[in-house]
Amino acid sequence: MAITYMTKDGYKKKMEEIAYLENVKRPEISRAIAEARDKGDLSENAEYDAAKEAQGMLEMKISQLKDLVANARIIDDSKLNTEEVQILNKVKIKNVANGQTMEYTIVADSEANLREKKIASSTPIAQGLLGHRIGEVVEIRVPSGLMKFEIVEISF
Repeated sequence: MAITYMTKDGYKKKMEEIAYLENVKRPEISRAIAEARDKGDLSENAEYDAAKEAQGMLEMKISQLKDLVANARIIDDSKLNTEEVQILNKVKIKNVANGQTMEYTIVADSEANLREKKIASSTPIAQGLLGHRIGEVVEIRVPSGLMKFEIVEISF
């Protein structure tokens, strides 16, 4: 599995999710399986089949989260700067064609959330901005074609 970069906060949230799934959801599903088993014939017991399927999905999710945190690298925000665009920076960009400005924070893929204006470092826009400085105009290939953005501000 690939290395995932995370903030301390993002890592903590993933660890809390694992703890919740293991300590709350896993016992709930075990109880549901036991209750369904107590109802008799398992060959025609839809509740049992559903509970076993839910258990399989839960264990897969726990396993995926554990792999994610096992391969996580915590980003040391004391080493961040605003000289050039890097992960965890908030970047204000201006669309050269229409003058519209947007502001995004570039985050690890596991922490991306467009509602919070957090874009994954693997997205075309983030990839096009990384390593560039204020005042530079970058061309970024997006699904609708080639767009030009001017980097207006870099902060964190």
